[in-house]
Amino acid sequence: MYMQQSIVKCESGLYNRQATYFIQKANEFKSSIWIEVEERRINAKSLLGVLSMGITKGTRVSLIAEGPDEEEAVNTLTEMLVKEVF
Repeated sequence: MYMQQSIVKCESGLYNRQATYFIQKANEFKSSIWIEVEERRINAKSLLGVLSMGITKGTRVSLIAEGPDEEEAVNTLTEMLVKEVF
């Protein structure tokens, strides 16, 4: 299992287009991936789950992955949280 904490820096947080791109990227990995905010943990490959978290700019999140490409998955997705996707 590999985990990394980050603070969301992209202006839109994980809504709409940003969430869609995030989930598409998460689904490219074989590992199981979760997003944890405070005590809530959801599947990072689920659009409904990600949107239900209400992740906005400034939110502290933990990305957790378990599987053959866990480190790459967490690093790639963490990078997406700090930049805006257009």
